[in-house]
Formats: sequence, structure tokens, C-alpha cells
Amino acid sequence: MITFPIAKINLGLNVVERRPDGYHNLETVFYPVPICDALEVTPMDELFPSPYDCDLKVSNISIEGDEQRNLVVRAYQLLKQDFPQLPRIHAHLHKAIPTQAGMGGGSSDCAYMIRLLNEQFKLGLSTQQMTDYAARLGADCAFFILSRPAYAEGIGERLEPIALDLSRYWIAVVRPDIPVSTKEAFSLIRPHRPKKKCRDVVMQPIETWRNDLVNDFEQSVFALHPEIGAIKEQLYSLGAVYAAMTGSGSSVFGLFTANINLSEHFPEVFTYCGQLKQ
Repeated sequence: MITFPIAKINLGLNVVERRPDGYHNLETVFYPVPICDALEVTPMDELFPSPYDCDLKVSNISIEGDEQRNLVVRAYQLLKQDFPQLPRIHAHLHKAIPTQAGMGGGSSDCAYMIRLLNEQFKLGLSTQQMTDYAARLGADCAFFILSRPAYAEGIGERLEPIALDLSRYWIAVVRPDIPVSTKEAFSLIRPHRPKKKCRDVVMQPIETWRNDLVNDFEQSVFALHPEIGAIKEQLYSLGAVYAAMTGSGSSVFGLFTANINLSEHFPEVFTYCGQLKQ
């Protein structure tokens, strides 16, 4: 069975306080965009000589570290604890969502792994149960169980559906070849509460977002990497109604009322218009 984990962008991202456990409480609006990985799972032959219950292979984009520590494998292991009947599997993850880009690729992969295992092996998990499992694996993993626009609080696991439809806008996502460390980005943040919650701002006319919808990571990340900030300004100069960095970077997105050729300005850009199909 195969599934296609999608990416997300953040419409506003406010770091409101540091928690006693070292994490940070956030306020953000997650919005899905159809930049997709591909994840395929097949049962492993009983005689296949693998030391692992979940034998993962990653293609297209290299991911640093032990593949057995990948969130896809950890999702399998988490479910295996409660569902010992899960067979040994081969998992092939073809990466298209950029890494260290603020687009939630790893989180999406593990959430879609939970969804896939539940469907393929008929585990009978409800949406809420899958969401609870995903939340145990990472801050924004739970969002990808439904992959629908949502306002998030806490570390990203407390979700509230939000009626937001950007289908009449062209969404352009620019991914510069500049990895941004999430840990470093958080280390430079000074938590504070915004005057307006991003949940409320996104209900305003989009033309007002430029002044009211803020990603707190931009100040520190743009200081470290001015070329990322320059992309945001260039998107505005090209006619974006709204532009911002997503997550802790490095990807920057713009909302346009018409499709324009951005490939001549940016070497790596993805554009999309219309309702996301699930």
C-alpha cells in the first residue's frame, strides 16, 4: 500500500512561553500544501534476513542519521507495542518535501505511517486514537492525521479546526538551499504573547495579514541568513498579497491572486492553486 504525506505552511507562528520541560508553547495556524513524499509499505517475507521489524529505505533526498531512528520507523514501533500482530515490513520513503525547511516533512511521514498501518492491517484505530499516537512522536505530527487547516497551541499538538480556504490564491513556496537548525532558531527566540492571536488574524481580509500576521522566527533567522529575508521581500515585489517564512525556516511562501512565472526568479519554487485533495 502506498500513501502520499503532504507538507504544511505556518500562517503566523508565535512563541509565547518556555515550558518547564524545555519545550516552548506556540500559537500557529497550520495549512496543508500538496508537496508530497511517497510512503509504501509491504509485508516482509518471513525468511528475509533483516535484523529489523521495520526495514526502511529512503530515496531521492538524503536524511542524516540512523534510519532506524527515523520517525517512520518510530511510528511503526509505537504501534507495534500495542498491536503485536503487526507483521515485519519493508517501508520505502521517497522524499520530495525538503528537510530542515519548516514544512513538516518528517512529522507528516510519521503521521501518514500511522494512517497507512491502521488501514492496511485493519487495526481499527479512530481518528482521535491516531492523533494521540502521532502527538507522542513530535510537536506537529498530530496535525497531519487529518491534514486540514487548524489552529494549534501547546507544542503544536492541541488542535482546533479552522474554516480557512485559500483555494482561490496561488501559493508559491520557495526553498533556498539554506538549512536552518530548529534548535538554533529556538535558542534565539524571546517568548512573548502577541497582541492578536493568529487564529483571529487569518479571519481578517488577507490584505491585512502583512501587518498583523507574524512569524516570530523571522527576526532571528533573517539576521543569520539575510538571503532568506530577501526572498520574502522579493515575493512582495513580485505581487504577493502576503509572504512569510514557514516554521523555523528556511522555506518562504507567498500568496498571489494570479499565477506568475516565478521559476525565472527562484531556482527551486513550487506553485499551487485550488482545493487540496485528500
